[in-house]
Amino acid sequence: MEAAKLKSIIEGLLLAAGDEGLTARQLAEVLDQDSKLVADLVNDLKRDLKRLKRGVQVVEIAGSYQLTTLPAHAPYLERLAYSPAKNTLSQAALETLAIIAYRQPLTRIAVEEIRGVKCDRAIHTLVAKDLIEEVGRAEALGRPILYGTTKSFLDYFGLGGIGELPDSAAFENDIGLEEDTRMLFDKLGGQQLTIDDIAAMDEDELDDDGMQEGALPWQDEPTDEPLSRDRTESAAALQDEENDR
Repeated sequence: MEAAKLKSIIEGLLLAAGDEGLTARQLAEVLDQDSKLVADLVNDLKRDLKRLKRGVQVVEIAGSYQLTTLPAHAPYLERLAYSPAKNTLSQAALETLAIIAYRQPLTRIAVEEIRGVKCDRAIHTLVAKDLIEEVGRAEALGRPILYGTTKSFLDYFGLGGIGELPDSAAFENDIGLEEDTRMLFDKLGGQQLTIDDIAAMDEDELDDDGMQEGALPWQDEPTDEPLSRDRTESAAALQDEENDR
């Protein structure tokens, strides 16, 4: 595979990896290439991004490569983060925030197991808005980050502490996640981050099948199709046996 294509793939992999980044060994395993070659390609990618004056760069932190924005662009990124037009949260972010608020501390993987979809973007949004933060590391393989709510979360919703959240009993059933999320933000009372205030979701908040992120596999639409012939015959046979008795 030519070097240009490999560098393009590496750039995409680093973008997908987000804050966790990827080591040269991890990249080598994915690309099925030698680690030294991959390290050289990453360095070439660094130079290419700088030469082309791109808005991102590759940095190495604690042995892992990450794709980040440029420090010089920080003022513009801050404007984006605190723009009034960006104050509302998507359904995915609301669900993620509700899960973390009630079950903190929680890892990203644990949140994804509850929601059934990836939550990288939602968690990144919540961290950027200072609603959740890293509160520690789990005693598990890779020491994943544990997330919890922030003081800003409490201040925003006027809570004296997590104990003042609405009753979490309904959250024991993950099937009612959307309803539970509505309950949380409705009971917090007319705040800006309510589901009723959420605009239509962007296309990038849909999964590959075009379903809304967070939709659960058992939430199929009801069908009025008649029973199949086999099922009809089986039902008739059972009725005959009952009549013989």
